[in-house]
This record gives sequence, C-alpha cells and structure tokens, in this order.
Amino acid sequence: MTEAAPIVFVVDDDPSVRHAIKRLMGSVGLPAELFGSAQEFLCSKRPDAPSCLVLDVRLPGKSGLDFQRELAEANVHIPIIFITGHGDIPMSVRAMKSGAVEFLTKPFRDQDLLDAVQLALDRDRVRRQQEAEIAALRERYESLTPREREVLPLVVSGLLNKQIAAEIGTSETTAKVHRSQLMRKMGAESLADLVRMAEKMGIPSQAPNRLRKNLVYDPQRLKAPLIYRQLRHA
Repeated sequence: MTEAAPIVFVVDDDPSVRHAIKRLMGSVGLPAELFGSAQEFLCSKRPDAPSCLVLDVRLPGKSGLDFQRELAEANVHIPIIFITGHGDIPMSVRAMKSGAVEFLTKPFRDQDLLDAVQLALDRDRVRRQQEAEIAALRERYESLTPREREVLPLVVSGLLNKQIAAEIGTSETTAKVHRSQLMRKMGAESLADLVRMAEKMGIPSQAPNRLRKNLVYDPQRLKAPLIYRQLRHA
C-alpha cells in the first residue's frame, strides 16, 4: 500500500512568512497548506497523510502555545514546529515539554527549518504506523469469540491449559482448542508474539490471585515480558 505524500501545514498571521515557508518547502518537493489563524486550520479538511505543523507562537486571538494544548486535549496528534520573532527561554521550554519538535526564533536558517520538518514528518510516520498496527490488531481481536477473549489474558499470563480450564470451568482439551484458535485468529506465531500484541492493545495479563503468588517473573523463558512459569515446573 503506497503511503500518501507528506504535507506541511503553516499557521502564521503574516502572509509574507507563510508564502516564504511554502516556497522553501516547495524547493525540496514538499507541498504546504497555509492558514492565517488557528481557527482556519481547525476548520480545514486535512488529508490522511504524514504531516507536521509549522506554527507561529503569536497568533491573533489565541497563542500558538494555547493552540498546542487545545490540539492535545482534542486528541489531534500532529508534530509541531514553533517559529517566533519574540521567543524567550520559558516559552521554548513550555513548548518542548508539551511535545514540540523544535522552537525556532526568527530569523532562522532555512536548513534549520527543513531539518525540523523532516524530523517531524518522520515522527508522524512512526505514529501513523503504530496506530495502523494497533487498528489491525483490534480488528483481529474483534474476530475472537467471547470465550476466546476471556482466555486471552489468561494465556498471556503464562497459565497452563489445565489452569485455564479450571478458571473458565471447562476441560483441558477445550481450553487447548480455545488457545489454538485465538493464536490463529490473532496471527501470533508464538506466545511471545501474543504477549506483545496484548501489550500493544492494552490488554493486561490476568493471573488469578491464588495462582499469582506461585508465579515468578521469567523474561528468559519466552524472551518476552509478562511471561510467568510455575515454580513447581522450573
């Protein structure tokens, strides 16, 4: 599947700055969309592609820092590069602590902005890939039966089939079938794979309390975290 072309969004109330940045991005083959205010950007229909936001700190009606916080609260994850002609250290520290990629003071070197944009786009590609992986895992998870979903956290806790069977009130053979089916549906080639998948989806291991005291952490057994073994089987 071909990745959509990356795009740079520019929010600055100075038209000359906006167009200068667009020309700079164009010189390296990057398209740019321009906005004079944060509200214009919010009202726009943005393409589903790797992107970043070049954002002026001082904007009419709302500061760039306030807009950064607003985007975070709205769960809009886009890497931000701040530019300003009136920056100070506390302002830059606040921006960077809130996740900004870079904080550039005008006049800045063209290459500094290009480097920051490349870093931001790479960061957004990684985020999009991770989200796509989780979405695919969630789709597989939805294909599981209710019983298989019940078994999954017990499996990733490292319980044996007979222990799982006792927990869900079925036979060891049936528990083994459930384990096999959920492994197949999730596309897991090993228990270690399944553990990693569960972690990515935020599904915790679920060893019962009465068994947990007999379990010990053993990262070497399956080369994956959160895998346990029974002491009596060590």
